[in-house]
Parts: sequence; structure tokens; C-alpha cells
Amino acid sequence: MVNCWIDALLIAVIAVCAVLLLWPFLFYPLILRLLPARPVAVDAAAPPPSVSLLFCAYNEAASLPDKIANLRMLAARHPGMEILAFDDGSGDGTGDLLARAGDLLRLVRGPGRSGKAHGMKTLAAMARGDILVFTDANVLLDADAIDRLLPCYADPAVGGVLGSLRYGGTQGSASAAVGGLYWRIEEVLKDRESRTGNVMGADGSIFSIRRALYPDFPDSVLDDLTVSMAVVFAGRRLIKAKDVIAREMMVTRREDEYRRKVRIAARSWHTHRHLRPGLRGMAALDRFKYASRKIIRWFGALWIGLGAVAALALAWRITPIAAVALGAGGLLLMLLGIQMRRGPLAALVDLLLAYVATLKGVLLAMRGHTFTLWSPAKSRDAG
Repeated sequence: MVNCWIDALLIAVIAVCAVLLLWPFLFYPLILRLLPARPVAVDAAAPPPSVSLLFCAYNEAASLPDKIANLRMLAARHPGMEILAFDDGSGDGTGDLLARAGDLLRLVRGPGRSGKAHGMKTLAAMARGDILVFTDANVLLDADAIDRLLPCYADPAVGGVLGSLRYGGTQGSASAAVGGLYWRIEEVLKDRESRTGNVMGADGSIFSIRRALYPDFPDSVLDDLTVSMAVVFAGRRLIKAKDVIAREMMVTRREDEYRRKVRIAARSWHTHRHLRPGLRGMAALDRFKYASRKIIRWFGALWIGLGAVAALALAWRITPIAAVALGAGGLLLMLLGIQMRRGPLAALVDLLLAYVATLKGVLLAMRGHTFTLWSPAKSRDAG
């Protein structure tokens, strides 16, 4: 009888870990699909509000010629749009390139490395537009992005609008392919969250809010998540406009992507701690969304580890040889995948490393480690 209970417990652990691992990508989107829609009153004929476009740059000299050309195209369509840029102590001539575009934008040079959150707060305090549009120095916006974004604000219930990010270079490596697949799933989740009420946070590639809703926050948090969630905390809607398109190149090197995920995860956890008072005050549906898309996913490596240990223990109870074979086979596949840069096995390793990097970042943050500064991934331009 005892042995039966132990076997049942191990099977239950494996099942629960599998559900938790798949929850953000399978069960959660299915639930969102069943929820009723909350439409937005988009009015393309309404007078457009004034706009300020903001971005920070650090050592982005390679990306800036295309970025500045993209900004000139947007400014030609929106002559009244204010453009503000913050140079975070670059050492590759980024600040000089931005300064030479002084007819197009207003440059703020930081005192040294102070981080993106500090730079964005500086720019937001200077901005005069009713709508603040945030983007990144290496991101290009489609020509009609601003045209399609502004009509959403005709609905007074809307406090923030996200765009859609399209990655290029996703075939450059297994890391890029996994990252591209992950992001396509993210875009679907945001679309479904938007359809049912609020999106649970934005990324920095393209999003906007009403200037009056811009919050105060420490430099150690993710400014895009903090600023966008302030819309939800204020009782306004944070929605996604699928036809507002931003484009960016995918990171292709495994090492760059691993470091990036550790940094983002650590900052996400600090952001989560900063946002807790507001999170507790959200509606029940939004709390469910936040837990499903954020918290459960942060601990994906834990679910994998617990499930693997339970599977090995169950195999051992069947026969020790099965457990040894299972463990040895898994280790061999991991070692082979680490040596590869393309193919299904390499993609599986990259997926596992992404979970490990995320959990590592969260654990570092729990121990008080902060990542205030950032550097562009060198392999991004290789795509």
C-alpha cells in the first residue's frame, strides 16, 4: 500500500509540473480565448493628440543610421511630433551621431552610465506631448505605426497602447529560432489579453501611454513593465494594437541571449516587488492574468527540475537500470545539444537554457542583486 502511494505521489508531481510548465503557453491562452471580448472605440477621424517619441541609446552607432532615417520618415508624416533621445554614456560615437540629427530630435547626454530607466524618466519629465511613445534605439517602426496608434486614444478608457514586435534574423541560429517562436507566442498572448481587457505589461520596443499616467519608480526596475502597468493601476485599459508594427533583429548567439535573459529576469523580479501594492489592488481577472503570464513562467526551470527528479525516482522504483539509462540519455542529449548551434536538439537546449537563465535571474534578484545598466547584444546585428 505504501509503495502504491509513493508511486501515485511521484506521478502527481510529474503531472503538476507538466501543467505548470505548459500553463502559460497552452492552458492560459485557451482560457483567454473563452473569455468575453471588451471592444475599444477606435476613431480614426478624431483629432490626434500631441505626441512625444522617446528612446535611450548606449553604444548603438551601428543601428543609428537606420534609426535616424526611420525617425525622419515618421517625422515627415507627423511634423508636430517631438522626438527625445537619451545617450547613456556611449563610447562608440552614438551621442555624436544623435547630435548631428539635432534638426530632428532633442538629445540629452547622460553624465555616464545611469541605465535605461533613469534615461527614460529624464526624457518623460521633459516631454510635452499628451501621448508618450516609447521605443528602442535598434527598433524600426513601420511608416504608419503612429497613424494607427493614436486613434486608439479616442476611447477615454484607454490609458496605454502597445504595438506588435516582429523579429528578423530568426533563422540565424537555434537560439534565434527559439527566441522567435517564444516571441510569436507572446504576441498571441498579448492579443488575447487585450481582447479581454488589459495586457499584462509592455516591452520596450513599441508602447505608449498618456503622459498624465507616467509614474515615479527606482532605476533598478524595468521601466517598460512599470510604466505600462501604471495604466492598469490607474483604472485605465492597457491594450494592444496589432497593426502598429515595430521591427528588430533577433539575438543569434546563445551566450548573448543567456546573459540577456538573466538580466531581464532579475529586473522583472525587482519590478514585481516594486509593483506589489498595485498588483494587490487589481481586479481578479487581471491578477489571474499576471500570475499566469509572469509568475508561473519565471519558475519554469523549477518545474522542469522537480518533474525530472520525480521521473527518475519513478524509473528507479521500476528498475534502477531504467533510472540510470534515463539519466544518462538525458545528459548525453544535453551535451550534444550544447555543442550544436542549429537543429532540433540545439533548439531544445536553448529552450532549457532560457528557463535556467530566467530562474537564475530571479534568484539573484531575491538575493539583492540588481542590473541597472545594459549593453546591446553584439550578435543582434549579425542577423
